[in-house]
Parts: sequence; C-alpha cells; structure tokens
Amino acid sequence: MALIRSEEAADATAISVDDGGSGGIPVIFVHSLAGNALQWSSQLEHLRKERRAIALDLRGHGLSESPRNGEYSIDSLAEDIESVADASGLQRFILVGHSLGATVSIDYAGRYPEKVAGLLLADPSGDARKLPAEQIQPFLAALESESYAEVIEGYWKGLLVGSDQGVRERVMQDLHKTRRETVVEIFKQSIVYDPLTPLRGYLGPKLSVITHLNDAPFSLHNLLGNLPHVKMSGTGHWLQMDRPDEFNRILDVFLLSIEKA
Repeated sequence: MALIRSEEAADATAISVDDGGSGGIPVIFVHSLAGNALQWSSQLEHLRKERRAIALDLRGHGLSESPRNGEYSIDSLAEDIESVADASGLQRFILVGHSLGATVSIDYAGRYPEKVAGLLLADPSGDARKLPAEQIQPFLAALESESYAEVIEGYWKGLLVGSDQGVRERVMQDLHKTRRETVVEIFKQSIVYDPLTPLRGYLGPKLSVITHLNDAPFSLHNLLGNLPHVKMSGTGHWLQMDRPDEFNRILDVFLLSIEKA
C-alpha cells in the first residue's frame, strides 16, 4: 500500500493505493460505500499474473485520509481516481466499480472518457432520484439520529442476503470501521446524483454485472436500454467476494473484448 496526493494540491486528501503487476491495459478497481481496496483481493491476485491492477481506498475509507473540508461529492470521489491515475502514470485504463464505486466510475468516465478504455459496473447503484421522497427522507433522518447503528446495520444486512458467513463478517467489519460522517454524507450526495447523463455520454465498452438485488425500475440497465448486463445468481451485493471465480471469468471476457477491439 502507498499514499498518494495530487501534485496540483499539496494539501489534498491522501489516497491509499494498492498497485501491482505489469502488462496489458491496466485496471483500476473502485470499492463500495464503507468498503476498501481489500474487497478486490481476489481480482487483484487473479489479474496481476498478467497485467497491472490497482485498487484504491476512496477518501474517508480504508487507509485513506478523510477530507479536511468534509467534501464527499461524487465529483470529488471521482477526482480521487484521477489523482491515482495521475500519480501512477496512467493515460488509459479500464475502470471496475462496485456499488458506490460504480457511480464514481461512471462520473469519472463521463468527465475523462479519453482515459477510460472500458467500464465494468459491479451491481451498480441505480438512479436514486427516481425513488419517492417519502421513502428516502425518513431513511436519511434515521441515519442522522441516535438510531444510526441499528439502521445502517439493518440496511447492510439486507444487501448481504445470499452471502456466506465469511463475506458477511468481513463486510460488516468494514462498515463498522468507516466513520459515520463518511457514510451519511455520501448517502446524501448519492440520492441527488445523476448517473444517466455521464453514462450516456461515455461511448466506450461497458458492462453491468448485477445480482438479484438489482432489478428495480430505477436500476441502470432498466433505465438505459443500451447498457449491456449479465446477472450472477447465488450472491449478495458483494458479488466479487461471494463468487470470485465466476466474477473473474466475466471480467476476463470483458477485458479480452477490449484488447481485441
């Protein structure tokens, strides 16, 4: 692991990076809310046999610093990717994002399309703007109340239906290690974010890999008919941890399609 800062801002948030391997088009992995680079361990080990693969901890997660100014907008999280790409000397790479990390990757691809050779979305968050306010507002209020721990644990456990005990324990540990401020502020930013415009604007290869939890009217593949998607069964939301071999096979096919194009 290494900590990097943007050259443009000496006081920028330090971002933790796990970088290794060589060859091929590099891949950058972006984790979910309250996750970290270690949630991509199976993918990093798999890919580094033949190519460079990088995973970062977004600001406020894992070993990365929390932003001094409390900035957790989706745009600022996407700039964490740009800081890593810049510090790593990457001009073109493939982005793989899970859940929140998929949203952040979409934002990045929309802003820096020339750098993104391909975009793989692992059980991406949908367009929360489509959810009714009477559903969202009580949830946010509960997160900001004394009931935070109970509410967020219940929400996470719902996402872990279908996961085995080991994955459930690891994911819950990561949640408990993440500051409440980080979780709440990113939830606030996510519910007002427009993922459709940048996703439509990114014209490169893309694929959404979904679970049983991700087939609602506001799911991205249902809102955008031209978004290719495949469904993995027998997993919870953390599909890359639940079924790493199957996920890696899908990833390999996607990478090969890009390199053969």
